[in-house]
Amino acid sequence: MRQYAAEGRALQFGSLPAHHARSRKPGYNPRNRSREGLTLIEPAQSHWDTVYRTRPHDAVSWYRAHLERSLELIRRSASNRSAAIIDVGGGESTLVDDLLAECYRDLTVLDISATAIDFARRRIAGLEGAAGVNWRVADITQADLPAARYDVWHDRAVFHFLTKPEERAAYVRSVAHAVRPGGHVIIATFGPQGPQKCSGLDVVRYDAAALHAQFGRSFRLLESATELHRTPSGAEQQFLYCLCKAE
Repeated sequence: MRQYAAEGRALQFGSLPAHHARSRKPGYNPRNRSREGLTLIEPAQSHWDTVYRTRPHDAVSWYRAHLERSLELIRRSASNRSAAIIDVGGGESTLVDDLLAECYRDLTVLDISATAIDFARRRIAGLEGAAGVNWRVADITQADLPAARYDVWHDRAVFHFLTKPEERAAYVRSVAHAVRPGGHVIIATFGPQGPQKCSGLDVVRYDAAALHAQFGRSFRLLESATELHRTPSGAEQQFLYCLCKAE
C-alpha cells in the first residue's frame, strides 16, 4: 500500500533565514525560546500524556508494528552501527527495539510524554543494549540538546503538529544545532492528501518542496517518498518522507 516518488536530484532552496542558521555558538541556549512566543510545554505534555495513558499503544492512529520505511532510510544513512541516532517523538514506537536488534547502540529517544517514554523503556528492558538507550522527556522546540551530537535525526509525525511559524523555526534551530555536518535528517509528516487533524489537534500537511523549504539551504534534500499508512481502525493516511543531509 505504498506510493513512492523518489526524486532523482537533490533540491536546493533559497537562502536560509537568519533565524534558521546553524547555531553552535558558545552559550547557545534553547531555553531562551520561551521568550519567542512559543507555547509552554505543560499543556502539550498533559495532552499527550492523556492520549498515551487512555489509549492502547496499538490503537493510536499512527501505530505501526514496525517502521519499515524509517528503518530503510536509517540503514542507508548510518551504515556504521556506532552512529548516534535520535528518534524525536519516539513515544511508544518500536523503532528503538528494531534499531537495537540491528546492533545500533548510540540511541536517544525523545518525547514530550513521560507516559510514553516510561512505557517504551519498560518494554525494551530485557533487550540487549537497552541499558544504553538515552531517554529524554522534552518539548523538541525547547529541548537543550548537545551540539553536533547526532549522525541521524529521525522524526515521524512530530513536525506536522507545529502549526506556528515560531515553533517550526525553533525546531529547525534544534536540528541545525544538534546534527553533525554531513549527518542525515529524516522527517515524516502528513502528505498533501493526509489528514488535517490528528488526536484532536490541527496539523500542517506538506509536499516535499514545502517541507524542505522550512529547513532551508543548510539541508540538502536527497530524496522524498510518499507512503500510505493504514491505521489500526482501517483508515488510510498519506505520509511524506524526506531525507536531507546537513551541509
